[in-house]
Amino acid sequence: MTTITQNLPRAILFDLDDTIMAYDAASEGCWKEACVRYAAQISGSTPDIVCAAIQRQSFRFWGDPDRLRQGRLNLAEARRQVVASALEMLGIPNPYAAQQIACLRTELHEQRIAPFPGAVDVLRHLHQTGTRLGLVTNGAADKQRAKINRYNLTPYFGCIIVEGEFGCGKPDARVFHHALTQLETAPTDAWMVGDNLLHDIAPAQTLGIKGIWHDFKGKGLPADAPCQPNRVIRRLEELLQSIPTSTPREQGTDWRAYGESNPASRDENPMS
Repeated sequence: MTTITQNLPRAILFDLDDTIMAYDAASEGCWKEACVRYAAQISGSTPDIVCAAIQRQSFRFWGDPDRLRQGRLNLAEARRQVVASALEMLGIPNPYAAQQIACLRTELHEQRIAPFPGAVDVLRHLHQTGTRLGLVTNGAADKQRAKINRYNLTPYFGCIIVEGEFGCGKPDARVFHHALTQLETAPTDAWMVGDNLLHDIAPAQTLGIKGIWHDFKGKGLPADAPCQPNRVIRRLEELLQSIPTSTPREQGTDWRAYGESNPASRDENPMS
């Protein structure tokens, strides 16, 4: 791996889920598998119908800004509520089945989640060059720390901020300010790398940090994107190839006006 060290900033902030960890890919098929496993508990419907209803209710649930902030701090309970409402919508309420399906879905996802190929190598390489690295992640402390510890990510970071420990999460400016203070770096000498335009990129750019959007799905910038990233990458390895050369479309964009319920802000990942 060849690093262009003279192009690197003093510090780089990273999001965790769907930036370092392949969160979305790990969730593929988890709901379906959980519904199939507990098919006997949901008589009156089929796993496919139940799974489709869960997906619809999930979209509605995470589309509410308050539920998004609260639910990502207790995903197991949030998912139980989603399944319970889906079963009620189908006319087959079953609290026990809702609990079991939600728990299994969470268990399957946690078993399967892993870093994107090459992601840890990039962190190791950046760390070796002397670039100061920070990790800023939303979500519950125990769940996020479990992923960090499982893949031994702590040694690469000079600062780790987890929403459940810090008391607030992205896009709150306090998260970014605290990270840069810990890394002793000015905003203009830092990058923020993340998959979420609303929670990672827009607020970072507002503070003068260069925003690098991790478009891991390769879908391109949405037409209604709340900001213009300084750079778009598909893989973290691209960070080592060159520096961002563009500037934010509008440093002062009021990204909050787009609302956290914008599907582009969350996709299937409430943790960003």
